[in-house]
Amino acid sequence: MSEIKTNNSQPGEGSGALIYVVDDEPMLLELATVILEPNGYRIKTFRDPEVALQTFAAANPRPDLLITDYAMHTMNGMELIEQFRRLEPCLRILLVSGTVGEDIFQSSPSKPDYFLAKPYQAHQLCDIVRNLLTKK
Repeated sequence: MSEIKTNNSQPGEGSGALIYVVDDEPMLLELATVILEPNGYRIKTFRDPEVALQTFAAANPRPDLLITDYAMHTMNGMELIEQFRRLEPCLRILLVSGTVGEDIFQSSPSKPDYFLAKPYQAHQLCDIVRNLLTKK
């Protein structure tokens, strides 16, 4: 794993921040883990948005950041964001998608804090995560 390079990232800079990653594609969950864990983040992945929501509702402490895909089988990312925001209005949320653009949430009352289009580069994800977590 020491071969992973993520521009401007230092090992351990994540200070153990907990990040939930929700995507119904196992490969994309693994990719997010491989990119973020070496930067000091703790990653908990979910293929099922309903399970992510149930886990979040019962979690103590709750995660510092939610990263969710838009297109999933049982619930789309905007529906998941709305549910998470009901439980934790100030939670930082990153929406990623290769099927929709930022216009998908323009008229929504529950918006992500940032949108990242797929495909993305590892350093982009790391930079966005770092920026979102420092805004807390």
